[in-house]
Formats: sequence, C-alpha cells, structure tokens
Amino acid sequence: HVQLVESGGGLLQPGGSLRLSCEAPGYTYDTYCMGWFRQAPGKEREGVAVLWDGGEKVAHYDDSVKDRFAVSQDNGKNTVKLEMNNLKPEDSGTYYCAAGGTGCRNGLSSWSVGYWGQGTQVTVS
Repeated sequence: HVQLVESGGGLLQPGGSLRLSCEAPGYTYDTYCMGWFRQAPGKEREGVAVLWDGGEKVAHYDDSVKDRFAVSQDNGKNTVKLEMNNLKPEDSGTYYCAAGGTGCRNGLSSWSVGYWGQGTQVTVS
C-alpha cells in the first residue's frame, strides 16, 4: 500500500500564494510521475499539474493554471510540490496528490493515476 500525504492547504485572499507538498515514501518507480488534481464542491475532479521524469522532466498543466502554478520534485525524493501564485476564487477546492499509474508522460487527460492522497483544502475568498 502506497500512502501519499499532502500538506500546505489553507485559506487566503485572491492574489495570494500557497505551496502544497506531498510525500510518498512507499512510492517506488522506474520513471517518476507525480502531480495534483483538485475538486470543487459539485464539480468533477480535474487535473491541475503533473510532472514526469524518465530521464528528462516533462510537466503538463491545465490551461486554467498555466503561468500561475509550478509543479516540482525535490531531487531524488518521492515528493511533489505545487507552487500556486495569483490565486483566484475559482482555484478553491480539495487538492489531491497523485502518483504512479500510466500515461502521465502524455498529459493530464492521458494519466490513469495509480495512487491518491486524502486531499488538502484550499480556499480562496
């Protein structure tokens, strides 16, 4: 069983910044794939950002967060971070860390996630 533990959620005003972190000590891989999804009340879960590293790093972002969010990994560690800037009320929701699975090299819509975190709440108001 692979456990993903998120941290860093909170309440903040529009225009603010926040960093989410996720650790997955039991996640082993040949190629690294970790990222973030989010779900707002009454809406479906949607992909936010994913980072793939199979020798070169490739990141994919949802159009709504491009140029505002940045996904990254601590070197050699089973972690993923999400730096969120210029936050908007529509960024509010529960943010889920995700890891592993298949297809993430090709983007969020292609990613079949292997493991999920429990979620951390982000509220922009």
